Amino acid sequence: MKMAKKSKSKLAAVILCVLMLVMSLAGCGNAAADSSESTASAASDTTVTEAAEEEETEEVTSEDEMFTDRELDASYDESEATKVTLSGSSATVDGSGAEVSGSTVTISEEGVYILSGKLTGQVVVEADDTAKVQIVLDDAEITNANSAAIYVKQADKVFLTLADGNTNTLTTSGTYTADGDTNIDAVIFSKEDLCVQGSGALAISSEEGNGITSKDDLKVTGGKISIDVTGHALEGKDSVRIADGTFELTSGKDGIHASNEEDETKGYVYIAGGTFTINAADDGIHAVTTLTVNAGTFDITAAEAIEATYITINDGVIGITASDDGINAAAKSAAYTPTIEINGGEITISMGQGDTDAIDSNGYLYINGGTLDITAQSPFDYDIGASLNGGTLIVNGQETTEITNQMMGGMPGGDMGGQPGGGMGGQPGGGMGGQPGMQP
Repeated sequence: MKMAKKSKSKLAAVILCVLMLVMSLAGCGNAAADSSESTASAASDTTVTEAAEEEETEEVTSEDEMFTDRELDASYDESEATKVTLSGSSATVDGSGAEVSGSTVTISEEGVYILSGKLTGQVVVEADDTAKVQIVLDDAEITNANSAAIYVKQADKVFLTLADGNTNTLTTSGTYTADGDTNIDAVIFSKEDLCVQGSGALAISSEEGNGITSKDDLKVTGGKISIDVTGHALEGKDSVRIADGTFELTSGKDGIHASNEEDETKGYVYIAGGTFTINAADDGIHAVTTLTVNAGTFDITAAEAIEATYITINDGVIGITASDDGINAAAKSAAYTPTIEINGGEITISMGQGDTDAIDSNGYLYINGGTLDITAQSPFDYDIGASLNGGTLIVNGQETTEITNQMMGGMPGGDMGGQPGGGMGGQPGGGMGGQPGMQP
């Protein structure tokens, strides 16, 4: 699926927005103060649509650029692989590139390694920084008391392949201990790019910390993955990208989490497909910058189900039960203007009682397509503008053509809705989906 962003020439649109804001404040200030709701309707979007059509578009990325061929292909040549048989507190190695010291298996060379059996200990990858290492879990069970079951210290990229037809189990049973300056906090902890692939099953549990953490990019292209942890279930620093898979995620923090404190254009989540059941104490899916959903089936129960600065939903079947905000665009990154853009899909949101919003944007809200069925005391809250340009909108059982603004978050109506970030240093909308700096 191709995505596009608007060019930076927005002078006319900015002037228009400013003039409308001045007119609104001059002529409608008292009326707005007396009103508890404002509405944005499709009928108010003529000027927005015309302005958007005048702007040029350009390709920024495609799904093919999110995943390499090798990440999508989980095959391997068993005859060429090194076989590691795990046995209690030790292991044996048949082949080259790996060695055993006590209860630690260390992989030091590029290649394919097939792991089977049970180990109370740790598997460490410490290879050249250009090495691509493929670890095949073939009915493997690894338990560690105070560190990661699998710890990637150094490599170019690690492929964790789940062999077809079996279940693998990884557990950290106690409190994590740091490795020098490295704060290990996950059952699978990688300092490098990590891709989980294959058609087998993987069960992860930890009494403290995260399930899978990558301090670079975390990608999942397949597998049946069950995670039960007190931290984040899936965490990536630069990004979390998911092509496919079946996920049962139970977390004491976020189900899926991406954040990068050093680079405000990274820390994004990209989902192209998969089946997700997420029960999270905090956010179901959280990204600091952008969060894009192109497909998938989601059942999310969380405090906030989906949160990022710029959220784009192009398709998918998404069921949300939330106690805070259902979908929330918050100012997590200065590189983007908070925006929620719904272009398709079937979205059902059921909100708890109290000060909760089904859809809450600290900036802009666009509904361009799809079906959105909301049950909530406060269905919408936006701070700058909103546009209903297409799709089916149902609020508390009634189909409507209006986006209400319960909290009077922004300028009434939808006249500013098509110009997110116009002249404000934010990220343009209009189907862009915001995916900065993506390198597979």
